[in-house]
Amino acid sequence: MIAATHIARNAQQSDPAVAVGRNIVLKADGAAPEWIELLPPGRDVQGVDGRAWKNDQPQALVAEFNRVGRPLPLDQDHASDLAASEGRPAPAAGWIEELEVREDGSVWGRVAWTPRGAELVRNREYRYISPAFFYDKASTRILRMVSAALTNQPNLRMTALNRAANPIEDPAMNKELLKALGLIETATEADVLAAVNALKGDLATARNSAAVPSLDKFVPRADYDKELTRANNAETSLKERTAKALDGEIEAEIKAALAAKKITPATAEYHKAQCRQEGGLARFRDFVKAAPVIAEDSRLGDQDPAKGKNSGLTPDQLAVCAAMNLKPEEYAKALA
Repeated sequence: MIAATHIARNAQQSDPAVAVGRNIVLKADGAAPEWIELLPPGRDVQGVDGRAWKNDQPQALVAEFNRVGRPLPLDQDHASDLAASEGRPAPAAGWIEELEVREDGSVWGRVAWTPRGAELVRNREYRYISPAFFYDKASTRILRMVSAALTNQPNLRMTALNRAANPIEDPAMNKELLKALGLIETATEADVLAAVNALKGDLATARNSAAVPSLDKFVPRADYDKELTRANNAETSLKERTAKALDGEIEAEIKAALAAKKITPATAEYHKAQCRQEGGLARFRDFVKAAPVIAEDSRLGDQDPAKGKNSGLTPDQLAVCAAMNLKPEEYAKALA
């Protein structure tokens, strides 16, 4: 099981402003230290939350580190254990490349800082070191160092780290409960309690909102209906004005096309209907520009169809009457 103890600032440090964790101070030039203390002196490691672990074999931790043969990640707020398990980024602030046990039994690590990690420490954005390690549940003996983290809240996520893989597991949380609360399967009792408290807060907020609705989120029904009616009326009025203006433009274009003899009176209504379609007026204008003159002067305005010998028809129109066996007078009336 993974546990973590968070090492607080060294109480004996004369200049606490430069302290980073227990007995870890910045270099004289303000740079991040090469070595950081991971476990305090003594066989007993006491957490702020009251839990304790046994570090009676510190040399075994160094031997296990050397056996594995790879550096330990030093991240921010245990992102390697928490964020990475959820698929979120967990960039390293540095890599612990060597472990050693000091004369007082404390365990230290030599860090190769990333540029960002060194900047975080130099700017004092993080002040403490929080190690994570495997330990035996029965004896509480620390077995292997896993990682370390920069933190400003020592010992805060202790129980969350305990959920990492370990040969001896705590009793599993109810998975259906965790799912209902929107938590991952490795969530702890502290996570569940936080989720429940958040739901209680949301419930209280909802009740208050129901009693006195917020005007920036809700409006009275009467006011809403009034504004909706005004909006609908405005939209209808705009549509009517737009349609009236369009009809005026269409009428002007049809009259101009008739005057230019590009269309015949018999097709005027057809062209009006086409112009009312979306984009129809523009298409009609293009048609008129390209269309030849097709309607000659019928001279019907100067003659009475009932009296004129030829009923005022043109030679072409008379030819049409002959071909279709129509009386010129009737055809002339149809054209009037």
